[in-house]
Amino acid sequence: MALRISLAVAVLALSGLRAHAQSCQTSGDMDAATRTAVTAAGQHFFGMAVAGDTAGLRQNSIAGLASDFSGIESAVHERQADLAGATGAVKSVFLLEAEGKDSVPHAEFFCGVFGKNGQTPGSAAFVFDNLPPGKYAVAILDASSAKARTSFSVILQLVGTDWKLAGLDVAPAQIAGHDGDWYTARAREYKTKGQMLNAWLFYLQARRLLSPLSFMSTMATDRLYDEFQTAQPADFPSGGKTSNLTAGAATYKLTALFAAAVGNDLDLIVKYEAADISNTNQAYQNNVAVMTALMAKYPELRGVFAGVVARAVDPSGRDYGTLLAMKDIK
Repeated sequence: MALRISLAVAVLALSGLRAHAQSCQTSGDMDAATRTAVTAAGQHFFGMAVAGDTAGLRQNSIAGLASDFSGIESAVHERQADLAGATGAVKSVFLLEAEGKDSVPHAEFFCGVFGKNGQTPGSAAFVFDNLPPGKYAVAILDASSAKARTSFSVILQLVGTDWKLAGLDVAPAQIAGHDGDWYTARAREYKTKGQMLNAWLFYLQARRLLSPLSFMSTMATDRLYDEFQTAQPADFPSGGKTSNLTAGAATYKLTALFAAAVGNDLDLIVKYEAADISNTNQAYQNNVAVMTALMAKYPELRGVFAGVVARAVDPSGRDYGTLLAMKDIK
């Protein structure tokens, strides 16, 4: 499962609420010198990541990111096996500028040509909260190694005359051996069958694969959202909203429900709030109870996922996880 590092983590700080202007240029809009510099910076940081050179990445990062670099290190180390020996081709670059003196509470960048129906094939939109003023760039590379295909994205900030690293994302181009188009097709099949939870879970996978960054949208992802926005179950846990799951006399607050690849299998991950996980025997029993209740509530999940991972998460963020094959969940 890819660890996504957004610019919000890397460089954002709360500040004023004044109105600002934001502008964005695609590769074709940039002057040759800027396009060359951004492309070179993206390739440079990609080379460091392939080599596992997190010290070099940190040294070439903006101050706010360098002071708390653990997220980037985790992202690079987690995908090191996929990146080893990889070659990267720059897919697209964007130049973003936020004007003014204070941070922008909700910065929206619309890049390329937008028509009466919204985005066009070459356009993109980016959204950042509390973005400090400055010049930024996004470089997205397609990376291929003997083991995997990945999408490698860097967020850059211009500091003086140098493009510094402000964020980094490494995400798989396939999940459990399938790409975004495959997940889109399966989501449509489940929606047609009235299996809305399966449809929504597969839509989320398709969205994740079709857009390399969580804060970026394209014509493909906008159309996908329009198609599936009514498929999300009302009690689906997301965006900080919990949902209640009754298991016997107990009620569990689910905090997350999503699909993830475990080897070549596609498993279902469910997270829920737990007051205490120190008693691992009790935590295991609770995990099994959650999985059993979830399958009873949504039997459609049984024919789709190979297994379920339940994670009890205590108030400190520690968790206790249990994996069961679907056939073992009674």
